[in-house]
Amino acid sequence: MSLFARGKRSDCNIIMKEKLNKYFKQKFFAISKKRNENKENNIGTISRTLLSSLIIISIFFVTPIVVDFVKDNSIISADFENNSKNSLKKLLEKKIITPGEVINQKFLYDNILIFDEETTDSVRLSAATIEELFKSTNYTLKDVRKSKLVKPISLTLLPSEMKKIENSKKKKNLFIKILLPLIIKENNYIRLDRKKLFNVLNKSKNTRADKVWLNSKFKQYGVENKDLSTLKIRMDEIPVSMAIAQAAKETGWGTSRFAQEGNALFGQWTWSGEGIRPSDADDDSTHKVMKFKVLQASVRAYQRNLNTHTSYKKFRIARAELRDKEKKLDSKILSEYLDKYAETGKEYVKVLQQIIDQNNLTDFDDAKLLPSSINLESLI
Repeated sequence: MSLFARGKRSDCNIIMKEKLNKYFKQKFFAISKKRNENKENNIGTISRTLLSSLIIISIFFVTPIVVDFVKDNSIISADFENNSKNSLKKLLEKKIITPGEVINQKFLYDNILIFDEETTDSVRLSAATIEELFKSTNYTLKDVRKSKLVKPISLTLLPSEMKKIENSKKKKNLFIKILLPLIIKENNYIRLDRKKLFNVLNKSKNTRADKVWLNSKFKQYGVENKDLSTLKIRMDEIPVSMAIAQAAKETGWGTSRFAQEGNALFGQWTWSGEGIRPSDADDDSTHKVMKFKVLQASVRAYQRNLNTHTSYKKFRIARAELRDKEKKLDSKILSEYLDKYAETGKEYVKVLQQIIDQNNLTDFDDAKLLPSSINLESLI
């Protein structure tokens, strides 16, 4: 074999060897690349699996907490079912006592007693000073009858000279002017509460704040079993003319011992706590007339009494019927149901209606209280 042929074969071998090396290198690179991709895919799969597991575990862990939070911050229908409209209709049609009509007296007067105890700035002004105050603020009953606006002058005590005022009209006018702001003020509080109650009733679910507020009102109005229809019937205003007539009857237009010594405007009885013993009471009698530090507390207690005591259930139903018919609260109609307020029964009702008529007290039923001002408060 020639040297040329031998060299040519050697070159071929080299070329073949190079090609084989190149082929194996490419195969190895492809295999390595595939292995790396598989490895990366495996790592991605494991990561996604771990992440999904963590999410699922978190959902199972968090869900009960969220459910508990929602329960705590809302009133579910099991707690306060807003079906009071139907309950109210039944109550008015059948005039029945629902379970909620049971009176829980434990907390009835708690907020009133606290308010009374916390009042420390009571000052007894003379009749002359009060008259001067009314004059300087242009507060007259004639203007009130015309404008239906009452000056926000809240006196804490009656003047001690009420008995000495011989002019009957002058005494009555002074008494009415003192009471008007106090009665309207308390009605305003009830009106605001009533508005809030209807807002709560119109919700399908209520907040924690609503629940706390409702529970406090159930206590104030002695409502058991969280009965919303009963609360709606009890939480309502007292006609101004009726309140003035009752205060006039019970105190002799502010001259009685109970009114002067204990700010007792409505002659409410008590068998415990602070009170004034009637001079004509029997020896074995234990009742007293409730006494207060300020007149405002007496008005508030009176309203609470009419709105909760079982003796005035018919009064409350009659009032609810007027509301249901979208009629104004008529003191002549509603006073018919106060025969149990005094031992004289129907005679007591007749006297109240005479006081209302003779003094045109219904003129004040739609009167509004003007906003208070710093200048006015400084005069008192």
